[in-house]
Amino acid sequence: MSKNLTTRSEDYSKWYNELVVKADLAENSGVRGCMVIKPYGYAIWEKMQAELDRMFKETGHSNAYFPLFVPKSMFEAEEKNAEGFAKECAIVTHYRLKNDPDKPGKLMVDPNAKLEEELIVRPTSEAIIWSTYKNWVQSYRDLPLLINQWANVVRWEMRTRLFLRTAEFLWQEGHTAHATKAEAIQESEKMMHVYAEFAENFMAIPVIKGLKTETERFAGAEETYCIEALMQDGKALQAGTSHFLGQNFAKAFDVKFANQEGKQDYVWGTSWGVSTRLMGALVMTHSDDNGLVLPPNLAPIQVVIVPIFKTDEEFDSISLVANDLVTQFKKIGVSIKFDNRTTQKPGFKFAEWELKGVPIRIAIGPKDIKNGTFEIARRDNLTKEVISNKGAVNYISDLLEQIQKDLYTKALKYRNSHISEVNSFEEFKEVLENKTGFISAHWDGTPETEEKIKELTKATIRCIPLNRDEEEGKCIFSGGKSVGRVLFAKAY
Repeated sequence: MSKNLTTRSEDYSKWYNELVVKADLAENSGVRGCMVIKPYGYAIWEKMQAELDRMFKETGHSNAYFPLFVPKSMFEAEEKNAEGFAKECAIVTHYRLKNDPDKPGKLMVDPNAKLEEELIVRPTSEAIIWSTYKNWVQSYRDLPLLINQWANVVRWEMRTRLFLRTAEFLWQEGHTAHATKAEAIQESEKMMHVYAEFAENFMAIPVIKGLKTETERFAGAEETYCIEALMQDGKALQAGTSHFLGQNFAKAFDVKFANQEGKQDYVWGTSWGVSTRLMGALVMTHSDDNGLVLPPNLAPIQVVIVPIFKTDEEFDSISLVANDLVTQFKKIGVSIKFDNRTTQKPGFKFAEWELKGVPIRIAIGPKDIKNGTFEIARRDNLTKEVISNKGAVNYISDLLEQIQKDLYTKALKYRNSHISEVNSFEEFKEVLENKTGFISAHWDGTPETEEKIKELTKATIRCIPLNRDEEEGKCIFSGGKSVGRVLFAKAY
């Protein structure tokens, strides 16, 4: 099997696009800006979804589902949110087609089927959900409301890229309502930590927790918490956000409750979400010029067995051993595939599973049957070793855990070596141009300076790190007073 991948050093963007397609994760569809997620890619998303869903439920959240369409007047109720998403909205104006009298066999919009009110195809669900919460909340006894939904949303992007930015994408969005400001802030912070735990323990991606600047906040939020990751090309990727909404949406949709003193008050809200963009993060953090490198905790197939044989008798004896291995691995919850196709040669299979990022490959040939051994190959570092078949299941199970840790350690080492502290705008531009990565720099706290730096360098403030030291300094651009460093980077 020929991979023919562009190398990362040659053209990182082209490498990414080719890999997503050739590894059977996704492809462009017949609809502009939309993608088809193929079975192998969707299997990874399902594993992400399952782990996140478990974590949400463990923190007290329940799943629900809300409509895809939002009446325009409802969407406009919270002004900042409506303004923030207005340019990306797709709108439904009619509900019927009819035969075109001038073009036989073609259809046209029926002018008599115009909707009384236009419908927005949801770019996010705050409006429809908060209008629903108005009917669900009367008393403090109804709170907190801890709801999540798994859904698709539409944001009419002009420049699209598979997984990273598409007109339609899959995601989850949590929407919670609380009796106090403190509870809502605690919820926002908690979900940021849940996202960070998922990214680090399952995706093997180290992240920085922080706050967005006012300019970068979610439209309609009073505070946005985020996790930021660094890709192999030195660009940042926002891997998850959690928003403290204050009482903005409660006031817009008149969601009130009687508190314990019997007085009417507006509830406090949060929303939080991650999307199929995480698939892009997974590809770009770990993969190499040979194809995907998947962390075992999210790999649809953790172990693949490839038989090497010439005769039917050899194949049959290898199959007995392989099928026994499959049974043993399944008992301990390891996903395994015995690639017993007789239509492809071992070399083709090796290349295919390497391209698809399967963490461990076991090769079994007649000599292995005779000697009681297996050849195992690690996808992450491309090393091979021959091991005894006795105790092989436990050995490989432990090795999967080791690979998971090693991938995280490698990504952490890269990330930490690409955080540069600078004290002048000249240093800032030099690092951005030559080293890339996160740049830790003083900022005067004004949107004007933030916008000017973005305009001149295309770098944005990714976050104000939660764990930053208080440190007086001078803004690298304006020379104005700064109370601490923020992280800049070019980003996806």
